[in-house]
Amino acid sequence: MKNSVLLRFAALTYASVTVAAVLGASAVSAAAPTVVNVGIANASSDVAFFIADKKGYFRQEGIDAHFVSFDSGAKMVAPLGAGQLDVAGGSPSAGLYNAVTRGIGIKVVADKGSTPPGYGYQPLLVRKDLVASGRYKTLADLKGMKVAGSATGSASTSTMNEALKKAGLKTSDVERIYLGFPQHVMALENKAVDAALTTEPSATQAVRSGAAVRVMGDDQIYPNHQLAVVLYSNVFIHAHPDTAKAFMRAYLRAARDYNDSLANGKIAGPNADEVIAILTQYTPIKDASVYRSIVPQGTNPDGRLNIASLENDLAFFKREGVVKGNVSVAQVVDTSFVDAADAALGPYKPRTK
Repeated sequence: MKNSVLLRFAALTYASVTVAAVLGASAVSAAAPTVVNVGIANASSDVAFFIADKKGYFRQEGIDAHFVSFDSGAKMVAPLGAGQLDVAGGSPSAGLYNAVTRGIGIKVVADKGSTPPGYGYQPLLVRKDLVASGRYKTLADLKGMKVAGSATGSASTSTMNEALKKAGLKTSDVERIYLGFPQHVMALENKAVDAALTTEPSATQAVRSGAAVRVMGDDQIYPNHQLAVVLYSNVFIHAHPDTAKAFMRAYLRAARDYNDSLANGKIAGPNADEVIAILTQYTPIKDASVYRSIVPQGTNPDGRLNIASLENDLAFFKREGVVKGNVSVAQVVDTSFVDAADAALGPYKPRTK
């Protein structure tokens, strides 16, 4: 009798432990974060992604963000359309609009980088020797020059167009050379190009090396330009709608932290040290003084997009013949994720100290 009781007790104990183990494994499985593949350009405008990762905002939303580097936002369009990327931080490029005309599902969902006054983060650089010799004095002197950009049909090509218009020039008056932003520095140093529209921190690197002179900020060339955006793939939107909303909440929390690091056109606000430390950790540039020197991008703390700027760029792409068809900005933009995140987070309140 005693042995029978002991055997029943042992069996019940084993069963209880087994059930607990199974339930525990299920709980761990349920809590496993969702992997989200995020395309980045390795530019300072990726900073909100980095902040959200470093400060645990993604993890708090059940997200494991995997960053994938590209030379330009234009090159992220194909993998986004194929669902190989869930999210991307790139430019509202001609390739994006052409993809939409082909039925490929990609949406512009939030601001990532813009050029409000004082925050011209993709300036026009001209080789220092050309400035010193007098070959370059004004924008009109760009005629005949080789000018580096990130990719054909990128938003920066519209910036170049605005610069040329100010000088009475046409896009055909310059030769465009397309390279990844970090390569612009070497191209200027080697005199392979005469000028460049280069985003930070590469722009400051080129100036510091003595290769180039910053002749005009893109906030002067094209004020409030919607130069960089957050993109979602349709696969991400429709297959993982809750994760897409969660991603935006984490992103906007980070964008607000980033805004709290800004002051007078520099990363010099109340939490500048924290943001600079994150940039030096996540980017190839490990010298914090570079980030203290750069002109950072504007990023709307509520994620709001400049629709008029997007429409101006699309009109330029159509005039240049790099976008064909009847695609409109309204077909590409989806503000519902920003709307939901702002409702959840409340209005942005700047940190004062």
